[in-house]
Amino acid sequence: MLFIQKIKKTDWSIVAVLLVFMVFGTMVLISATMDTLYADKGFPSKNIMFFCMGFVAMFFIAFINYRYYLKYAYVLYGLGIVLLIGLFSPLGVERGGAKGWYDLKFTDFQPAELMKIIVIITLAAFLAKRNGEKLQMKKDVIPMGLIVFFPFLLIVAQPDMGNAIILMVILLGIYWIGNIKLTHVLIGTAIVAGFAALFLFFYHNHHDEMKKMTESIGAAHWMVRLDSFLDPANADKDKSRQVDQAKMAIGSGSLTGEGYKKGYATHNNLIYVAYSDTIFVVVGEEFGFLGSAGLLMAYFFLIYRMIIIAQESEDRNGGYMIIGIVSLYVFQIFQNIGMLIDIMPLTGITLPFISYGGTSLLINMMAIGLVMSVRIHGNKPLEE
Repeated sequence: MLFIQKIKKTDWSIVAVLLVFMVFGTMVLISATMDTLYADKGFPSKNIMFFCMGFVAMFFIAFINYRYYLKYAYVLYGLGIVLLIGLFSPLGVERGGAKGWYDLKFTDFQPAELMKIIVIITLAAFLAKRNGEKLQMKKDVIPMGLIVFFPFLLIVAQPDMGNAIILMVILLGIYWIGNIKLTHVLIGTAIVAGFAALFLFFYHNHHDEMKKMTESIGAAHWMVRLDSFLDPANADKDKSRQVDQAKMAIGSGSLTGEGYKKGYATHNNLIYVAYSDTIFVVVGEEFGFLGSAGLLMAYFFLIYRMIIIAQESEDRNGGYMIIGIVSLYVFQIFQNIGMLIDIMPLTGITLPFISYGGTSLLINMMAIGLVMSVRIHGNKPLEE
């Protein structure tokens, strides 16, 4: 009887959107890989397999009261830190210049993806003791910053700036929902603006020194990406080619697109790893503005339902988690699409539920499982 009640309280509209993502994402993957070196990798079939595994993980997490995750948040946090540190041992595997994966034989596991969810749970658990009161600088704001700071450093050291930035965005989202004081916001804004101004000063006046420094720590690609974004006129054309090709391909899609499996840039290998970080180029080129807008509307509906669930929950701690997850998705979607139309710098951030990637997809489905758990158990005590 309890199981049936949980089934009834599941938000099936979200499940429907996820099924749409599975079908559409697999279609795009077929097109993105059919004329490339990855055609024989079986990515579309693996994508369906990962989605099926993701649905199992989502329902498993959803049917457990989310308060248990909050109760053991610091244990999860410790586990996440250990996994990140372990990447610097011989067990860590390098992909694309970043040592951020474990080889599990059937797929690569990226701890930074899991750490995003763990950080959300840990910050929500920390806020649980505040009971909605204004955050205090020493007791709350600084400790919450430290919770994020340690995994942030470990992820930057891989180097993986994209996922590291996401942790900061999650922190900002939970600061906001956690009732941060306006004075603290102003202080934080001033500090960020100061660092941004200082960075731009050094970028424009000591560019060569910054370039040598990034090369010395094995992160030369950071400067390449910044150059193509901040100074495209003087950037290495071979290095900035990705953004140029992406903009042309998306623009060529016009209103209705060039047609499924008919994208010129995609099928002439002009887009690097079109099945992963740059998969939105395939959507824009083959399905045009209407197809791209439809995908964005699906994301909008997913986020809308998540916010409604947060509002309807009688337990604010569940709402904290959901807002952290919303912050995660909003930034990832904006950053991934923004970098391909040249309004954001290039990063290795995937497009949720559409880009190919086993770890990324499973973690995203687990995040939805947490949202579902709040929907199912938000008005229930821990002991059922």
